[in-house]
Amino acid sequence: MTSVLWLGLAFGSIAALAIGLSAYGAVRWADSTRWLLARLEDGRMPTTATRYDAAELEGLPAPVQRYFHAVLTTGQPIVTAVSFDMTGTFNLSATGEQWKAFTSRQHVIIRRPGFVWDARIAMLPGLTVRVVDSYIAGQGLLRAAILGLFKVADLSGEGEIARGEFMRFFAEAVWYPTALLPSQGVRWAAVDARSAKATMADGPLTLTLLFRFNDEGLIDSFRAEARGSMVGKEMVMAPWEGSFSDYRTRDGMRVPNTGEVAWLRPDGRKPYFRGTLTALSYEQT
Repeated sequence: MTSVLWLGLAFGSIAALAIGLSAYGAVRWADSTRWLLARLEDGRMPTTATRYDAAELEGLPAPVQRYFHAVLTTGQPIVTAVSFDMTGTFNLSATGEQWKAFTSRQHVIIRRPGFVWDARIAMLPGLTVRVVDSYIAGQGLLRAAILGLFKVADLSGEGEIARGEFMRFFAEAVWYPTALLPSQGVRWAAVDARSAKATMADGPLTLTLLFRFNDEGLIDSFRAEARGSMVGKEMVMAPWEGSFSDYRTRDGMRVPNTGEVAWLRPDGRKPYFRGTLTALSYEQT
């Protein structure tokens, strides 16, 4: 009986410690996320236009014109910021299948381009990995920590990490489509009847993505020929692509409700992110 009692006390102590660490980690993580959000807000700049005018589409590739006609109406206010929540699954393995459920909240500022993505990935019951992705004032950040305390990834700065995070902002502009307008600095070039290349710049960074369009004129997918990802402790460059589906009308704009992102590695296509919107809120001019 005594051994059972001591065993129960030991398990109770371990459980109490885990709960305490989780609560402490949540507080520290929230503080660091608030700091990132404050930096993001500090970098806000005025928009270059206040409303969408279809006249600015003149001369754009035909599939790009069809896209804007499909997702916007003349007079649509320009999006200045957006917040959205998602649920889905994330593959933690670069070589295999290790899908885990996640929830996330993301805040995006259109000018100067930037975002903060704050996610929780459920590893085991009671064991959560917190992840933050951000692009702020030309600096990229990727940080992950068990319970928000024990770091398993921590990359920040310029170079490939900044380029990769800016590329994410660009690819996700389907959720804030006025950011893809020529008046917002995006340059479009024809490829064929169902695709076009778009180029966006921020400071020293200039990116080009290939966008493909479906029968309705909506963006079906994107592709970058090279984006850096961490495989173990090594930064590996690989083609990167994503797809969108289930478009819905929100605040007068048609935007996707679901998305998938994948790496294209020598051994095949490796999806690693599948998410669905649960909330979406815009700030507009």
